[in-house]
Amino acid sequence: MTPELDSFRDAVRRFVDAEVIPHQDRWKKQQHVDREVWHKAGAMGMLLADIPEEYGGSGGSFAHQAIVFEELTYAGDMALGIHVHAIVAHYILNQGTEEQKHYYLPRLASGEMVAAIAMSEPGAGSDLKGIRTSALRRDDSYVINGSKTFISNGYLADLVVVVTKTDPDAGAKGISLLLVETRDCPGYRVGRILEKIGQKGQDTCELFFDDVRVPTDRVLGGTEGKGFSQLMTELPYERTILGVAGVAAIERALRLTIEHTRERKAFGQALIEMQNTRFVLAEIKTEATIARTFIDRCIVDMMEGRMDTELASMAKYWISDLQCKVIDQCLQLFGGYGYMMEYPIAQMYVDARVQRIYGGANEIMKEIIARNL
Repeated sequence: MTPELDSFRDAVRRFVDAEVIPHQDRWKKQQHVDREVWHKAGAMGMLLADIPEEYGGSGGSFAHQAIVFEELTYAGDMALGIHVHAIVAHYILNQGTEEQKHYYLPRLASGEMVAAIAMSEPGAGSDLKGIRTSALRRDDSYVINGSKTFISNGYLADLVVVVTKTDPDAGAKGISLLLVETRDCPGYRVGRILEKIGQKGQDTCELFFDDVRVPTDRVLGGTEGKGFSQLMTELPYERTILGVAGVAAIERALRLTIEHTRERKAFGQALIEMQNTRFVLAEIKTEATIARTFIDRCIVDMMEGRMDTELASMAKYWISDLQCKVIDQCLQLFGGYGYMMEYPIAQMYVDARVQRIYGGANEIMKEIIARNL
């Protein structure tokens, strides 16, 4: 951390306190955030904090973007889908043409456009080679047909990076990423907002493509057939983000539980004075410290351009497993109150479970790590 990063954290925290926390209950009920908050976050400079200024970003490092994810997690927010938005921006920054970068990134930075990435399908999740959505070339356009599911930011998305097969017979080499602008787009349809066990304020949707036509210059990078390699190159960024948020959730759960066990009494003494409570918290504090040390190393690796698929897979799998375990232990120390949704630990419990699934299921992460043994 530096004084400049500390100052940025203070600014993000003030924004979250003023523009996110007061609306969380309403966002859960309506199952999506307000469009206005995207414009405000863009004006504040936190949407694309690690994108160069020449493309409309804030010009910071991955440390700046990590601060955004940490502060949202510390506040208990799982609705504002900045993580997906930032992931799409990095696909465009690292894989797009100069024209694509100059056109889309400033609009994403300002919040004029909200971004989503459409990978999963009803019959294909972590197995990206199994997707069936097709984009066949006709004259100067691609015609997209298919459906996607579990798409974060799907309800509000103005720009969707769609994983398609431009050559259904070419396997992985037939996959391309297409940039689909959704406003006034014939054949594009947003399905229902999916009813999840957690993360209620996040607009996770089904998307449908029925003869959706997009110009050929909307292929990410300008050349079809590179989609699978583009996905493999950019997935470490997403998985590192999940690790950052996971550590922040562990730290928040520990803080909330220490506060509760100091105040709650049983058998004439505070819970924290009981040996079992103290030992559980001591174990969690140790694991939180190890996780923080690990993710800080990952953040530095991202900043210095040496984060690889194997290490990102370790961060994603180990931290998300630990997050679920720690929050479960913390909820136990709340007793019956931990099962009540008005207590933040209960919300954290249901919000955490998907961390082991999205971004690539943890079983896939272990397979990636095992290939390098």
